[in-house]
Amino acid sequence: MDVLTPDQLPDAARLLAAGQVVAVPTPRWYMLCVRAADPTATNAVFRAKQRPTAKPLLLLLDSPDTAEALFDLSDDARLLACGLWPGDLALRLPWKPGVEPIAAVGSPALVGCPDGVLGQLVPLAGEPLAAAVCSISTPAAGDEDHPALTVGQVAAFERATGAGIAAVVDGGICPHGRHMTIVDCPMGTAARLEREGTVHARTVEAALAPAGGPHVG
Repeated sequence: MDVLTPDQLPDAARLLAAGQVVAVPTPRWYMLCVRAADPTATNAVFRAKQRPTAKPLLLLLDSPDTAEALFDLSDDARLLACGLWPGDLALRLPWKPGVEPIAAVGSPALVGCPDGVLGQLVPLAGEPLAAAVCSISTPAAGDEDHPALTVGQVAAFERATGAGIAAVVDGGICPHGRHMTIVDCPMGTAARLEREGTVHARTVEAALAPAGGPHVG
């Protein structure tokens, strides 16, 4: 497993294009990233994490405009995307009619537009990425299986699982160690807070305020 600096993100993008797994830091923890449209690469993530394929991966996009092209966005979804992307907010979105869902991320898909190092990598990749936390997934996870917060912990995950991580981008220690906030954004109904994480529920409500006040259930 190679260790790259953030200045070497073009090298990370080339590895992704070649179907490799790359671990990338976020403010929360390190994420395993692959090309979303590459079934061999996404299956490698499912296997390494011992994650049921019925539990889809996170889809990462480069901008709200790309989300508009792929998904049916409600007014609430647009407010959240414009107000809180890029960042640690994930939206559960229905695919646009006529757009073939990506199997690894399911339908509706959990969609993010990250900031930081990962946010710089997605546009370099030139296509959506699929991602999951660098850790064993529940229910297979034991008491000692925690998300990787350092490069050393990514290396330990690689040794334990044989995940085949081609490279890790060294972003130092990830400070938050918490999940993303998830908001479900179906068409025709108000947005619903599914899980509060690093983005506070009041922040979500503030982003929705232009639509006439908090819509989050």
